[in-house]
Amino acid sequence: MADDGLLVLGIDPGSRVTGFGLVREVSGRAMLVEAGTITTGAEKDLGRRLGRIHAGVAELVARHRPDVAAVENVFVSRNTMSALKLGQARGAAIAAVAVAGIPVAAYEPTVVKKNLVGVGNAPKGQVAWMVAHSLGMKNPGWAEDASDALAVALCHLNQRRFDRLAGTRS
Repeated sequence: MADDGLLVLGIDPGSRVTGFGLVREVSGRAMLVEAGTITTGAEKDLGRRLGRIHAGVAELVARHRPDVAAVENVFVSRNTMSALKLGQARGAAIAAVAVAGIPVAAYEPTVVKKNLVGVGNAPKGQVAWMVAHSLGMKNPGWAEDASDALAVALCHLNQRRFDRLAGTRS
């Protein structure tokens, strides 16, 4: 039986656009499975937007059955309402994954950047380039939110590898 590897669902939560990326690692090599966004459109009702995020993530989980999900933590800004909405979007996505019994890992944005680029305050363009390079893509054309989600998935794979080498994870 062939090793199907580990399938990671990366999620970059947003109340209007939630990025997702699925990456499969087989024998230490990361391969793109799917990347995209879940958009809530111009819907003003936050409850409906959260429902669309939950349904979109649940559909991805049902279709792909990832082994683990990696979610970016909420970046706290000066705008409290934006941070609250972002946290609620993150919660909707995590709930969809958790209901399916899939473990969830969380990473700070600075950890994701440092893990991929080596610098915690790397610009988004540099992170996007590293994501594309890591997945063997030259001109991927995916949305910035999808790139961010793929970065979280790759960060999880790198962290998992590091933990195994350090003996902190089986």
